[in-house]
Amino acid sequence: MFKKILQSLSRSQSAKAEVPKFLNPVAGFPAKPSGSVLNKIAKPVAQVKPQTPEELCEVTPKMPKDQIQVRLKLLYRRYNRSASSLDSKIRAEADQMLNAIVLVREKYFGEI
Repeated sequence: MFKKILQSLSRSQSAKAEVPKFLNPVAGFPAKPSGSVLNKIAKPVAQVKPQTPEELCEVTPKMPKDQIQVRLKLLYRRYNRSASSLDSKIRAEADQMLNAIVLVREKYFGEI
């Protein structure tokens, strides 16, 4: 039994691994087959439309000014803390939100 296992292992180690034709660029085939399973089940990436500052801050024109002011204060406290984060993604998001807060504040309450 042990001998059969050793023979099997030696055959598998000595066997030459064949590269599929679609992975071999020298063979003249494309790198990915067009009919691969991944291409069939992959969903197209949705286009992300840019949001307005009001949408980012979740402020609507129908909201009363005192409610807008409370919302902007809350968002400012939240994202001002994140602006000093070590993570670059969090810092970038905080910077974007702080700019949106300023634009909404200027729109509804005048220049700073």
